[in-house]
Amino acid sequence: MWVGIFYALMAGLMWGLVFIGPLLLPEYPAALQSVGRYLAFGLIALPLAWLDRHNLRHLTRSDWWEALKLAAIGNLLYYLCLAAAIQRAGGPLPTMLIGTLPVVIAISANLRQSGQAERIAWHKMAPSLLMIAAGIGCVNQVELLALRNSSGVDLMRYGSGALLAIVAVACWTWYPLRNADWLRHHPGRHPRTWATAQGIATLPLACIGYFLLWTGMVAGESHFPMPFGPRPQFFVGLMLAIGLFASWVGTLCWNEASQRMPTNRVGQLIVFETLAALTYAFILRGKWPDMLTLTGIALLIGGVILALRVKPDDVNAKSASV
Repeated sequence: MWVGIFYALMAGLMWGLVFIGPLLLPEYPAALQSVGRYLAFGLIALPLAWLDRHNLRHLTRSDWWEALKLAAIGNLLYYLCLAAAIQRAGGPLPTMLIGTLPVVIAISANLRQSGQAERIAWHKMAPSLLMIAAGIGCVNQVELLALRNSSGVDLMRYGSGALLAIVAVACWTWYPLRNADWLRHHPGRHPRTWATAQGIATLPLACIGYFLLWTGMVAGESHFPMPFGPRPQFFVGLMLAIGLFASWVGTLCWNEASQRMPTNRVGQLIVFETLAALTYAFILRGKWPDMLTLTGIALLIGGVILALRVKPDDVNAKSASV
């Protein structure tokens, strides 16, 4: 359990880096940042795949198909929505919406585990759900007040960013459930091998996406300088850093945690990603969050801690007693 928590913490610290990419590259389209990050992930995975080629040979066609689906939805589509949401709504609101993942995943896993020993009673989950909802409300209130007090506010843009963040939540609710299913059904497979396989599966998708984006910009007579934008060295360096640390190392650590803990437990530890992302965002802003934002963060942390303290129902014991 403690080893799993450590790996989840490391995954959160790595994944928090993806939230600063759109803030450091505000002039870059979200689609370019998405395909750029995963093109870097795929290229980094190539030498790693060569080193791990013996284990990769044991993956079947259905395994590679599963890796492709996880790459398309959990990687490309998720980050496309997240990057666009951050560019439209700023850092804190999408971060806090993504922060609902611990409870959303726990609820989804609980629904799938109905009647099993890992199931948690719904009334026991209610307090943590209410605390996290209150935390999101606090941060959202702060951001809305800041927007109303600034000039040139586009509430439609802010709202579209919130909707895109919700789509990102849906993508990353599906991903860990399917990923954990595969890892549990293949206990003999190393989490490192599965992380590398997802990188290899991501590469062709990212190449196709990059080509389509470039072609679309040329056809639309866009003035954006392709292939690497107005700051090519910074863009390439940042994509490689995020591709290595956030994509491969983060996925590896998450796979290690997923093999050691139940889904409705490890899913709640995504709170580490939220806390890391909020920390990075406020460091970039160069200011300390106000009291209402800190209250929201405290409610979020308290809600997840409360959820972790809840023990699953012992369904098997109940059945035996009946």
